[in-house]
Amino acid sequence: MDSKKGSLVVVGSGIKTVGHLTQEALAWIKAADKVFYVVSDPVAEGVIQRLNPGKSESLTGLYEEGKRRMETYEQMIERMMASVHAGMRTCAAYYGHPGVFAYPTHMAIKRLRKQGYEAFMLPGISAEDCLFAELGVDPATTGCQSYEATAFVINGHVPNPKAALILWQVGVFGRGDYSRSNYQLKGFHYFVEHLAKFYPTDHKVCIYESAMFPGCKPREDWVAIQDLDKARLTPASTLYIPASERATPNLELLKLLESL
Repeated sequence: MDSKKGSLVVVGSGIKTVGHLTQEALAWIKAADKVFYVVSDPVAEGVIQRLNPGKSESLTGLYEEGKRRMETYEQMIERMMASVHAGMRTCAAYYGHPGVFAYPTHMAIKRLRKQGYEAFMLPGISAEDCLFAELGVDPATTGCQSYEATAFVINGHVPNPKAALILWQVGVFGRGDYSRSNYQLKGFHYFVEHLAKFYPTDHKVCIYESAMFPGCKPREDWVAIQDLDKARLTPASTLYIPASERATPNLELLKLLESL
C-alpha cells in the first residue's frame, strides 16, 4: 500500500451514545478500514462494533492498574499512527467530545499532519454540554471559566468569583495513574484550601455527573465547599461552582455605548 493514502478522522461518541452520535460520525465509522475506540460503557462499544464489524478495536485495554496515564496515551497514539502509516482509512472514536481532555487524539492528528497525512477531528457532545442543559446553566449569563482540577491548583489559577467556574476531573485530583476503582485522593485538602481562598466556605457547589443512558437522571449533589472533602467523588465527577458575587456593570459606559 501507498502509506500516504492513509488518513485519520477522530469522532466523538457523546455522553449518551444512543442519540449523541452524529450522522457524520456514524458515516465515518462505517466507512473506515480500521476503527479504534475508547468508550466508557458496553452500549457504546456494541454500537461501534455493529457499525463496523470485524474492523473495530478497543484501546481501553491499554489502561492498566497503577500505570501512568501518559504512557497509555502514547501507546494509543502509536496504534492510531501505525494504522495510518499502513495506508488505512482510520477512524478513532472517543467518549464525549473527542478533543476535550483527550491528549491522544490531538497529538495523533498533530504528528500525522506534520508527516503529510490527512488527519482531522469532528466535534462531539461533552460533559460540559450536558451540564449546561441538565443544570439549566447559560454560560453567557455570568460568564464561565473552565479548568482541569489539578492544573487549576498547581498552576495557581485565580478564578473570578463573579463568573461561574467548571472544574474537570475533580475525582482524580493529583493523580497521574489509572485505577479501575475510585481514587484515594489523599491530597484533596489542597484543592479545598485553594477554593477557600476565593469563595466563602459555605458557598454551595454541584458535584455533577451526566446521565450516560437514556431515561436516567444525572447526578446533581449540591454541597458546601467546606464539605467537599467528605463527598463521594468518581473519575466522572465534574464540579460546577456558580458565581458567588454579582458583577457591577459600568452604567455610564453602557449608556455611552448605547448612544453611539
